[in-house]
Amino acid sequence: METTVSKSEAPRRGLVERLKSIGPGMVIVASFIGPGTVTTATRAGASFGYALLWAVVFSILATIILQEMSARLGIITQKGLGEAIAEQFSNPIIKYATMTLVIVAITVGSTAYITGDLLGGSTGLSIITGLPQKVIGPVLGIIILFLALKGSYKIVEKFMIGLVLIMGVTFFTTMIVVKPNIGEVFQGAFLPSIPVGSIITVIALIGTTVVPYNLFLHAATVNERWKSPDNLKESRRDSMISILIGGLITAAILITSATVMKGMTVESVGDLSIQLEPVLGSWSSAFIGIGFFAAGLSSALAGPLGAAYTISGLLGWKNGMKDKRFKAIFAGITVFGIFSTLTGFEVVSVIIFAQAINGILLPFIAFLLLVIVNNKKRLGGYANNVRQNIIGGVVVIICAGLGIYSLVDAIGAFLG
Repeated sequence: METTVSKSEAPRRGLVERLKSIGPGMVIVASFIGPGTVTTATRAGASFGYALLWAVVFSILATIILQEMSARLGIITQKGLGEAIAEQFSNPIIKYATMTLVIVAITVGSTAYITGDLLGGSTGLSIITGLPQKVIGPVLGIIILFLALKGSYKIVEKFMIGLVLIMGVTFFTTMIVVKPNIGEVFQGAFLPSIPVGSIITVIALIGTTVVPYNLFLHAATVNERWKSPDNLKESRRDSMISILIGGLITAAILITSATVMKGMTVESVGDLSIQLEPVLGSWSSAFIGIGFFAAGLSSALAGPLGAAYTISGLLGWKNGMKDKRFKAIFAGITVFGIFSTLTGFEVVSVIIFAQAINGILLPFIAFLLLVIVNNKKRLGGYANNVRQNIIGGVVVIICAGLGIYSLVDAIGAFLG
């Protein structure tokens, strides 16, 4: 007996299938929507209103372009970016110097950021529960450690998707409730301007979204989901939808703070909950606390995951999360984060140091990626075409400018 599908059911099935394809892209979103992004977007809105929304739009476009190249490399070669870098150079001096630089930079950057991520996640729970950060931070670190060491990639992926959905619902709801000026929102998003004193904030908004280890993470995680060039369209859809959602979350945070905090000095995200009290009442702390908790936890999980995939690829370890060496890297970075939350390291100094590492690494990795996806011996007909090279080249040049400025700013902060 034949089964017929109604016209109304067919689109529904198509939508369901498309939603099921969402995965690796959401892991990237969970990575870049961390406490740093939430705090930076909050300060941007409070200090400059809607004027810097265009920087969020640009950062999302740049992220989509770079992550698409990374995912394409992973699907076509069934290898990660780390493996591609290790195989790209025949000269042993260049090869091992490049590998060493990437390993050191990614490891140091990840261990620095996880401290801020754990403290950020604990700040969210602290707002809700009143418990001290030094108690909550290590507990979150232990949860992350258990999840990664005992779970599979699919479990981690679903967990991170769940955190992104929590952030999306929380921050979107908050934005709608505060009733922003729609005309000014569109003007800020599509008419670029750089108000006096905003250049560092512009760079911070872009720099918290375009993250070097996410390029390694994406190339590796698409292998867990897709095995054939036929899946490229599905992967692109995953990346596009996921990263757009991430951009909308960042935009929602900026828009909310621009609406209710314009002209204020923001010391912490907790300040945002205070300003939302007239609108959300007693729910304001819960909304901001939940959002910040999800941001900290998702980013804290992605950092060591990205580092482990990077090092595994460069050193030729094949089994991903099943490999004991992979788990050792993940555990080492996470334990460092737990230790840091207990010992009272100066979080701001650690994050500034991580930004300096990011400043060195971002243009370097973006350039390497562009070189590798032009290797026709590796990618065949799926290598970059002229249009992709022009767009990718522009992004790499901007990343280089961003990296240099970020590095100079971090050095100035240390010296100051």
